[in-house]
Amino acid sequence: MARFITDECVACGACADTCPVGAIVLGDAGIYVVTDECVDCGACEDGCPVGAIKAE
Repeated sequence: MARFITDECVACGACADTCPVGAIVLGDAGIYVVTDECVDCGACEDGCPVGAIKAE
């Protein structure tokens, strides 16, 4: 099960800071995206202050 970042993202970077494998990067649209390096640990979801990360 992979994670994805919804439109609620406020681009604060908290998710990228909590990702242990660096699988979250700032995308072209100005919001963060989860890359294929995601190991589905859930750290980003727990670290998001606005609840913008969901499991597929």
